[in-house]
Amino acid sequence: MQEMGFFTDTTLCIGCKACEVACKQWNQLPDDGFSLTGMSYDNTGTLGASTWRHVAFVERTEPLPGQGSPRDGIEAGAGAFAELRPLGQPAPTSLLHDVAPTHLADVPAALGPSQQALGKFSWLMMSDVCKHCERAGCLEACPTGAILRTEFGSVYIQPDVCNGCGYCVSACPFGVVDRREDDGRAWKCTLCYDRLEGGMVPACAKACPTASIQFGALEDLRERARGRVEQLRARGVAGARLYGESAASQPGTEGLHAFFLLCDRPEVYGLPPDPVVPTAKIVASWRAMATGVLSLAALALGAVLSARRA
Repeated sequence: MQEMGFFTDTTLCIGCKACEVACKQWNQLPDDGFSLTGMSYDNTGTLGASTWRHVAFVERTEPLPGQGSPRDGIEAGAGAFAELRPLGQPAPTSLLHDVAPTHLADVPAALGPSQQALGKFSWLMMSDVCKHCERAGCLEACPTGAILRTEFGSVYIQPDVCNGCGYCVSACPFGVVDRREDDGRAWKCTLCYDRLEGGMVPACAKACPTASIQFGALEDLRERARGRVEQLRARGVAGARLYGESAASQPGTEGLHAFFLLCDRPEVYGLPPDPVVPTAKIVASWRAMATGVLSLAALALGAVLSARRA
């Protein structure tokens, strides 16, 4: 079976939260309340047991060279987003399908060039999700076998096997896995495993109106992502980079099945710059401990032999 995953192009995210809603609806997750966090236009705050998709809002008091608005793409013509058409979907997203320049023929372009409109301010938005690490710390730490690797390459928690020990929570370098208060079990994104079994696209990718969340075969997504980075850099977005697209770029996780295109350092988006699966250090720790014990034994033996000679 071909390995599947997400490519999230954060430059196309408009913060609509359609992905969050679609995820909750399909997976029947409870709401997180309807109050803003007080820190931004966000009412969910972070990923958790009941929030498997979260759209982060990052406000910056600096411009983002080369970044346009969705209107830029619309004014550029119907084919502006053609190369971003989501993989694995028989039909385009609503934006690609519904919006065309003819719809805006009589509408004045009030915003003007987005560089002038935004000034020294920019939004960074990112729809965050479980990364489905190639080397998954949660899977390696689970003592009951509740967490497994699916035929699609995703990491899946079996709720009927989980005993709520919580080892997977501390083993996740991204802080994604969380336990639900009512039953104590661990929960996170399943990559819509039930939809994939039925040949469908995950709910979040299906609902994304701008093709910011793209789903497909990992190899295809990586090739598309590299092309998108080159495109952005040619437009002046010098900071465009991929996060976790391969084992070479992120050896601590050996690559992610949900990787991102960022326009700034990972820390700005709340992502660890160099994540490492905690269990990757276990072998080195045991070797260091064994070396220490052998060294102490050698010292003790040497001391005994020296005492006998004296």
